Amino acid sequence: MHKEEIMLLDIQNFSKSYNSKTKAVDGLSLQINEGDIYGFIGHNGAGKSTTLKCVSGILPFENGKILIDGMSIKDKPLECKKVMAYIPDNPNIYPHLTGIGYLNFICDLYGVNKENRNKKIAYYVNKLEISDILRDKISTYSHGTRQKIALISAFIHEPKLLILDEPFVGLDPKAIFILKSLMKEYVKKDHAIFFSSHVLEVVEKLCNKVAIIKNGKLISSGTLEEVKGDESLEDIFLELIDNV
Repeated sequence: MHKEEIMLLDIQNFSKSYNSKTKAVDGLSLQINEGDIYGFIGHNGAGKSTTLKCVSGILPFENGKILIDGMSIKDKPLECKKVMAYIPDNPNIYPHLTGIGYLNFICDLYGVNKENRNKKIAYYVNKLEISDILRDKISTYSHGTRQKIALISAFIHEPKLLILDEPFVGLDPKAIFILKSLMKEYVKKDHAIFFSSHVLEVVEKLCNKVAIIKNGKLISSGTLEEVKGDESLEDIFLELIDNV
C-alpha cells in the first residue's frame, strides 16, 4: 500500500510582473510533495529567483495562488514562514554576529529549545566541518563558510519546506557532497526541498522531480525520468531551451 502523498507547495497559475510590458513569470503551476527534492532549472533571467522569492513571501505577485502546507502565502504569510525556510543565492547574514550567535538567534526566532538546538547545531556544524570557527565573527568568514552557516540556519529548525536558490554556489566539492547527503536525509523526514541550480549534473543525480523554465514560462516538469527520458538532463535542457 502506497503512502498518501501530502502536498507542501502548490503553485497555481502564478504570474509576476516588474513592469506593464514584461512578465518575469507567466502562468506557472507546480506541485511539490513530502519527500520531493525538486530541481528548478533555467537560463539566467528565466524567472527562477523571482519564483522562489514570491514563494517565500519576499515579493508580492499579481495573479495565481501559492499555497504552503495548504496555506496561502498572501493570506497567512506568518503561518507559512513558520513551516518553511528560504536561503537566497547570496545570503546576507549579520556580519557582526559570531556563527554560533547567528544560529542561536535563528533558533530563538523559531522557538527551538536549548536541548534540541545544541544537538542540532553540533550535528550540522560537524557535518559541514565548521565547528572550529563558530565563535569567530561572520565578517571574517569566506563566502563558502557563510553559505554553510546560512544552510545550517535553514535546516536547524526543521521546516517542512526548504526553498534554496543556488545552494551549491561557493561550496567546495566535499561540501557539495555533504550537502547533497544532508538534503537526501532531510526529505526522508516527510519534508520537501525546492531549489534552483545551474549545476545540471547535481540536479540529475539528486532530484526525483525537475522543472525547466524559459522566459518566465514552464516548458517541462515532472519526474526526472519523465523530463529527460533516456537522455542526460543537460542534453534535454539545451534542446528545450534552444527549440521552445
